[in-house]
Amino acid sequence: MSFNIKLINKIEKGGLKLFEKNQYNVGESVENPDAYLVRSAPLHHTEFEPSLLAIARAGAGVNNIPLERCAEQGIVVFNTPGANANGVKELAMAALLLSSRKISDGIEWAKSLKGQPDVEKLVEKGKSKFAGPEIKGKKLGVIGLGAIGGIVANGAYNMGMDVIGCDPFITVDAAWSLSRAVERAENYDEIYEKSDYITLHIPSLPTTKGLINKETIAKMKDGVRIINLSRGDIVNNNDILEALASGKVACYVTDFPCEELLGVDGVIAIPHLGASTPEAEDNCAVVAVHQVIDYLENGNITNSVNYPSVSQPRIANHRICILHKNVPNMLAQFSALLSARNVNIESLANSSRKDYAYSIIETNDDINNVIAEIRALKSVIRAFVK
Repeated sequence: MSFNIKLINKIEKGGLKLFEKNQYNVGESVENPDAYLVRSAPLHHTEFEPSLLAIARAGAGVNNIPLERCAEQGIVVFNTPGANANGVKELAMAALLLSSRKISDGIEWAKSLKGQPDVEKLVEKGKSKFAGPEIKGKKLGVIGLGAIGGIVANGAYNMGMDVIGCDPFITVDAAWSLSRAVERAENYDEIYEKSDYITLHIPSLPTTKGLINKETIAKMKDGVRIINLSRGDIVNNNDILEALASGKVACYVTDFPCEELLGVDGVIAIPHLGASTPEAEDNCAVVAVHQVIDYLENGNITNSVNYPSVSQPRIANHRICILHKNVPNMLAQFSALLSARNVNIESLANSSRKDYAYSIIETNDDINNVIAEIRALKSVIRAFVK
């Protein structure tokens, strides 16, 4: 069986070379795609082909993809959390220094001395304008302690900072990876009140949009420095500009430049470089391709953002994969239907995520006449055999 993979953005060759050439047709203009590979291209107005089974985002953020519509159509959306974590962490470390030492301002000023006499004397005379505090011994507040926030917290501690973090949804694995020296905050307010620097590592969601605003900034220390390498809309731009003008916020480093922020004193606008390293781009591509291959060939779901993760090794000849609504009695219906056709279930895996669920059923018996009946069941969105 062969599969068609449509490239919506340029995807690194390190990932694409994982597709077997005799099994996968990969390109920008392939027809009847089984899967999309995408980075940041917007898909909200894209009409998806009936053949489309999966969309893999080579990166963590998925605000460019209509997740609910995909779920309703039985299209599993994957992302690659952690694949670009080190690249973003390194930029966060640089942002801490940039926010303190007025390095970028100093570099621009030094450029302006070109052609003037006695440059060395001018440098010594003017350098005091760009003095700034060291980060050692200062307190960093980390909002979000996932794949990126956790290693930023550890890295800042290793650079001599006191670190406090908060993540109401932290996983067990993320918690284990944190240094014991990272102080746990009960809530974001504690971060605001105690931190000299605040760095944001949370997704853009309805609940996080505008998280940093006039009210939350008022709870912060005077002269706080804020770093946003997550998503632009987490910070209210009008409120941050007002806080910069008043001196409440000393510096705002953002990886998401926009018209109103450019050229403003105290704003350091980086052109979305968080994951722009060859290593991060290659890692994201490799992870995305592995996920697509495992889903198309085996029906396993790992790191989906709109369906639950269900993954297990094969133990039988046939695997029935069913995307369905998360409603009562679905497993009983599957079991009853298969029993009525003398199909014995060798294994069954199931999990749910909000309104949607996914089931994998394995059997060694003939299922040629069964799959159509499963598809006809109410609340079944999509069913296929692997």
